Amino acid sequence: MSGHRLTVVLSQAQGKHPGKRALEESLAAALILESGLEVSVVPYLYDLDKEHTGRLFLESVSGDMVILGWMYPRAAFWVLDRDGIKGHFGESQLKPQNLDDEDEEGTEQESQPTKGIGSLDVPDRHIYCLDLRDFSSHEPYLEEIRRIAEECRQRREAKLQEHQKANPALVQLGTSLGSANSEGSIRDPFAPEQLLTPPDRRWYPVIDYSRCTNCMECIDFCLFGVYGVDQSERILVENQDNCKRGCPACSRVCPEHAIIFPDYKTPAIAGAPGGAVTGLKIDLSKLFGGADAINTAAQERDRELMNDGRQAVGLSVGIPKRQANKTSEPKDELDKLVDSLDALDI
Repeated sequence: MSGHRLTVVLSQAQGKHPGKRALEESLAAALILESGLEVSVVPYLYDLDKEHTGRLFLESVSGDMVILGWMYPRAAFWVLDRDGIKGHFGESQLKPQNLDDEDEEGTEQESQPTKGIGSLDVPDRHIYCLDLRDFSSHEPYLEEIRRIAEECRQRREAKLQEHQKANPALVQLGTSLGSANSEGSIRDPFAPEQLLTPPDRRWYPVIDYSRCTNCMECIDFCLFGVYGVDQSERILVENQDNCKRGCPACSRVCPEHAIIFPDYKTPAIAGAPGGAVTGLKIDLSKLFGGADAINTAAQERDRELMNDGRQAVGLSVGIPKRQANKTSEPKDELDKLVDSLDALDI
């Protein structure tokens, strides 16, 4: 058996939904029978704080990794990045059941070059995120993980060959060519009961740095001190616990739709691929509130201000300059669709 093993992490759903638990159990049972995999189970990614053993375990993985979770891949990837668990975005070949051939055009922009500022200090490894809501059976995920494992193996061997060509005279006698840890395989130091300690439910924004242009409109808009800047003057979520539960207002004012709330009911805000949401080809801006996005965001912010005993500010504070002179437009059918989606209690 190879010492280089792909780490597969199953992130459990919140609650105890029987259908979700059944899929998780069948996946775990199938994965542990596969050779070449390190399989672990942790609670819901979004809820893991920095002291949780599930988070510490994820931080200990240094090689390629597959995350199976109940959120959009873009959201899962940037939740991990925010927690310091970084890598290159691994492209999955899974096609969701509710995405037909006509919808593929709507997802093409996800693979196009982006203008975001990007993540920092990204290690030479890939992280693949698979959405467990896409299929009701474990077989498609198992086949995709096998494909990913082979892809990672080929990439690792190609790198090794390049290294050997670049250093043909280097020979080390009496030493191992590499330990499992050097290429990312880990030995789980945590007992299952430690990894699965139930975390508290959380609510905070996640920044997709592949889209974020560091325009700072979110920090100007948010009046709760959630955002800050690092030493390089890059925007970051500095005080996540200041965020108001259920409020997605800052995501509506972001011009690049780079702010994700993984648990929000509207797919575009929760991190769905751009242009492909519930099988509809719609301008992504429409799904953030369309022409009325700024007004919606201001209303959401005012609601939270008043809940804190503060005064509402409406459109007078922190409204993006690009919208300052925009006249109010009547709602069209897509705006009404968004309103109906927001009204659903899902």
